[in-house]
Amino acid sequence: MKGEVMKKKLLAGILAVSMVGALLTGCGKGATQGEGSTQAAAEAPAETPERAKTNEIVIGIAQDLDQSLDPHYAVAAGTKEVMFNVFEGLVKYDSNGDTVPAVASDVQISEDGLVYTFTLRDGVKFHNGETVDLDDVIYSIQRCKDDPKVNPQTSTGLKCIANLEKDGDNKLVMTLSEPNTELMSLLTLAIIPSDYDKQDTAPIGTGPYKYVSRTAQESVELEKFADYWGTPGNLDKVTYKINEKAEGLVMGLESGALDLVSHLSSTQVGELSKENFNIEQGTMNLVQALYLNNEAAPFDNELVRQALCYAVDKQEILDMAFDGYGFPIGSNVFPAFTKYYDESLVNYYEHDVQKAKDLLAQAGYPNGFDMTITVPSNYLPHCDTAEVIAEQLKEVGINATLKRVEWETWKADTYAGRNFQSTVIGLTADPLTARSLLERFTTGQRVADAEGNRGNNFINYNNADYDALFEQAVKCYDDAEQVKIYKEMEKNLTEHAASVYIQDMADMVAIRKGLTGLTFYPLYVLDVSTLKWE
Repeated sequence: MKGEVMKKKLLAGILAVSMVGALLTGCGKGATQGEGSTQAAAEAPAETPERAKTNEIVIGIAQDLDQSLDPHYAVAAGTKEVMFNVFEGLVKYDSNGDTVPAVASDVQISEDGLVYTFTLRDGVKFHNGETVDLDDVIYSIQRCKDDPKVNPQTSTGLKCIANLEKDGDNKLVMTLSEPNTELMSLLTLAIIPSDYDKQDTAPIGTGPYKYVSRTAQESVELEKFADYWGTPGNLDKVTYKINEKAEGLVMGLESGALDLVSHLSSTQVGELSKENFNIEQGTMNLVQALYLNNEAAPFDNELVRQALCYAVDKQEILDMAFDGYGFPIGSNVFPAFTKYYDESLVNYYEHDVQKAKDLLAQAGYPNGFDMTITVPSNYLPHCDTAEVIAEQLKEVGINATLKRVEWETWKADTYAGRNFQSTVIGLTADPLTARSLLERFTTGQRVADAEGNRGNNFINYNNADYDALFEQAVKCYDDAEQVKIYKEMEKNLTEHAASVYIQDMADMVAIRKGLTGLTFYPLYVLDVSTLKWE
């Protein structure tokens, strides 16, 4: 299965199913990049669009935003990627992943780490023209702390806040019940008006761009906020066009309908005219894995999960589905998060077909079994990854069938309903803390609370040692020791094969020539304020 014959056969299968765009443009991946469709397109390069004269751009995205645009309830990474431009917290992330002042101009922290005094920046306005005051800040923080529907990684992290009180007109005194080394990242939560109740359909924030309109399954429109307190955006208008078909994004770029598309595959990039586009490469800052439902047979058996880890060759996935681009990982932390990333876990399971077969036999499956891999059909990279995995699993007697579903179906049935055996998806950090990446697999995020709300542990991982490590981590106030504990949690996920960890995907961004200023962040966002036409 390692020879060229196998690779050609597998690649042909992937192309037949996934690369419809290559067929539509008259060139498949078999053509050398720089020839075929790329060469043909170069004969008639698209002119810089009229949008450059009106100082606006159109960005293509592969999924619609969440039904509710309220920033405190957003679930999809794609929604947060767009709304990063609309909302800000007391602090916000810069391109290095550090927190810098935003709605607050300054913060003073007591020596014992229990009292934070924030000074509000003068004259910060919401997009409706009203000035931000302390009531808005307290409302926003208290809401995220108390409402169980808010991102669990944020709400649980904020439980350490014992009191919020005003000091004059512009100072907020935040008293903690215990120190929290990750608090500043949590306070990137959006500051929203306390007296406004339409955030879900007409969101209002303080960011450099304001929300204008939305047409479900079609588009989202933002425009520059003239009264922004900081460095204003360069573009006057930004429109996001939604196209859940991979070939539609490529065709939209080539036709001139789109100016920028992120998260492209290497094959999609190969179809584009180099006359018209620059290709920028960063990382997606996510954890792509074959996530396994630990409560669904046969993945309730650790030996079976470990067998899959040995059976899957992650480097071959990168080579065959991504032209070698990507960064192999071994647990639920991505490489850009260097402080917590444990590189030693990448090769914890060396590809070993015989070892996988032996473990399956030991688990009672000497002849393998049938399984289903559920994938969101609008995410071509995840579909391609699942195709390669399915072929690899045949080597150990496992027959994996792909189940392609619409994005909303995946969110409702797979993620929220947990009605699946396995799925290929990427998980991001929100907020950018080790806690947000690792708390989701604790028992507290697996079981339902008294009101029936369940957290983010959609794979139903259940490990008492892992829970105990988490309790140690959140009560540890020494940074170095806390990092050590979080790495032990990573190792626990790997040792017990919670899932089959694959990669942090390379982020291939096609940007029309003449459009500059693309800035990569160590989190899953696109900052449109830095983009501009030359």
